Amino acid sequence: MTLQQGVSIVIPVYNSAAILPDVVERLHPVLAGMGQPFEVIFVNDGSRDASWQVLTELAAKRDWVKSINLMRNYGQHNALLCGIRQASYALLVTMDDDLQHPPEEIPKLFAHLGDADVVYGTPQAEQHGLWRDLASQITKLALQSAMGVNVARNVSAFRLFRTQVRDAFINYQGPFVSIDVLLTWGTTRFTSVAVNHQPREIGVSNYTFRKLVVHALNMMTGFSVLPLQIASVIGFGCTLFGLVVLAYVIGRYLIQGSVVQGFPFLASIISIFSGAQLLSIGIIGEYLARMHFRMMDRPAYITRTIVSQKQP
Repeated sequence: MTLQQGVSIVIPVYNSAAILPDVVERLHPVLAGMGQPFEVIFVNDGSRDASWQVLTELAAKRDWVKSINLMRNYGQHNALLCGIRQASYALLVTMDDDLQHPPEEIPKLFAHLGDADVVYGTPQAEQHGLWRDLASQITKLALQSAMGVNVARNVSAFRLFRTQVRDAFINYQGPFVSIDVLLTWGTTRFTSVAVNHQPREIGVSNYTFRKLVVHALNMMTGFSVLPLQIASVIGFGCTLFGLVVLAYVIGRYLIQGSVVQGFPFLASIISIFSGAQLLSIGIIGEYLARMHFRMMDRPAYITRTIVSQKQP
């Protein structure tokens, strides 16, 4: 696909019917003031409220809005992947649907693009609760193995990147998606800029602590061999510990003529080694499960309806 000069905004939507009109109203003056063609792509990720009805009306009234309805809820990153593949302009911005990423901060991302391919809008102070902030830190730790420490520290859902980067993952079909990891398949030129992060005025966040932790685990086992390396280190450590214990037992027998007494000592050693083995088997099982799902050829998403005034 030949990319035109301009900017595409991709926004995944989940249960945000009340705030979507405000998102469009605040986006329009910002994008119009940038002096280049633009489009806003909303991807409805199986919302249970009236989000799709609102998106249909927005697309019918504005020729720069495209609304996509997925068959069911696939997850934020899967919805983002759908919207990214629909983008037709050379530069692409992703942001949340709750206005915690102020549209007025978009020009700041463009100002810091330079020679980079990806610019993250890193919040100066995140407006989340304690558990959500903790889960976000766990996610960033999971990203470090794939992206590097410095880049992962600044990762945010508010990002600008050159649409050309998507060529690296245009054919990706796995059910587990991490846009940040997929971006590393196409470039190593990342940068970031501090942006304002507003508290959510309407509704509550759909990302819970559990969902973010599961997403982090999916990233580690789906896009990194770090868990396997950790299992190897644990196995090596337990083997080394076992050799030390064996040397102690033999040494005590040779020096004192007695053996180590007691059931608790033996039970502790067995528990340590059994736990290490079960942990390693569990990690290997996670990777086998990922291979199983990939062999099933499950799609990352399925589109139900696309509403747009523009011809494809």
